[in-house]
Amino acid sequence: MRTCLVVIARDEAARIERLLNSLRPWVDEMLVLDTGSVDATPALAAACGARVEHFTWVDDFAAARNAALDAAAADWHVLLDADEWLIAGGAALAALRHTPADFVGTIDLFDQFMDGELRHAHSRLSRILPGALRYRGRVHEQPVHALPIRALNINIGHDGYLPAQLQAKRGRNQRLLLQELQAHPEQAYLWYQLGKDYAVYDDHAQATHCFEKAAALPHPEQGWWFDLVVRRLFALKQLKAHELAVQFAQTQLGICAESPDFFFALGDLLLDYAADTPEQAPHLLPMIEDAWRRCLELGERPELSGAVAGRGSYLAAHNLALVLEGTGRGDEAVTLRQAFNGAELMKPGASR
Repeated sequence: MRTCLVVIARDEAARIERLLNSLRPWVDEMLVLDTGSVDATPALAAACGARVEHFTWVDDFAAARNAALDAAAADWHVLLDADEWLIAGGAALAALRHTPADFVGTIDLFDQFMDGELRHAHSRLSRILPGALRYRGRVHEQPVHALPIRALNINIGHDGYLPAQLQAKRGRNQRLLLQELQAHPEQAYLWYQLGKDYAVYDDHAQATHCFEKAAALPHPEQGWWFDLVVRRLFALKQLKAHELAVQFAQTQLGICAESPDFFFALGDLLLDYAADTPEQAPHLLPMIEDAWRRCLELGERPELSGAVAGRGSYLAAHNLALVLEGTGRGDEAVTLRQAFNGAELMKPGASR
């Protein structure tokens, strides 16, 4: 089975070599579809051994992805972006050469921030695709399929959330999402994605508006719902709309009963509420404690959308220990911390 790294890129001279050099030993071919670079991206990609093709950008990520996939025409396609790179999992990629292309493979993404640390802050992403699959969606495009999904032990780094990269992309996705919503205002998923884009740039009022629009539209059995709930609670907390956030959380208790991220966000919301209204603190503190205890009962649930590592374990334990100390139960806090002694962010490449 022939494997091919498939990348769409424009003006990525600062990062394209890192990506290609990290994947080159593990795939049979690398295809870079350049969408209009004015820097050295095509030349650098070719020097790294990639086949470079060109595509006129039409404000449609799915169109570009599909053009790249058509050009690659491999049995397995590994879809990555120029601001990503392989941290670990080369053996899993190499094994695709001997694996029937009858499923979609997911990878783990680790975001890099200003302190240089890599944080596992995403649910698994479908990036390993059989040759015939194609994408749909002008922005936040998704592969269209009904195949089984298999988690592969592949860890990918991503630095697209660093300030310079965020600033360079500011407004791009928003513009495309608004174009899509003009044509499809009834699609809850688009409103959810638009809300996420506003939230990335700390426009919590607009994010809340979009999340409310998404919630009001039909969204049966959508995997992204858990992530929307958590993001909406956070946005409302930032706006100090505590009572409205609590009312919304109450409607989600049954739906999100198995999500540690939901209860983590709920505890965080209630703690902020208690800090702003000290007279409510005696009533809120038991609920805050219950929320973080529920996180620990549920444990990690990485398969849920928007899952953040630690919210079902050490992050919840840390917050709960602070509450225990603040309410005169220091011994219990020590015991809790000992139970999670040495726990830290899942490091890329660590066994799972």
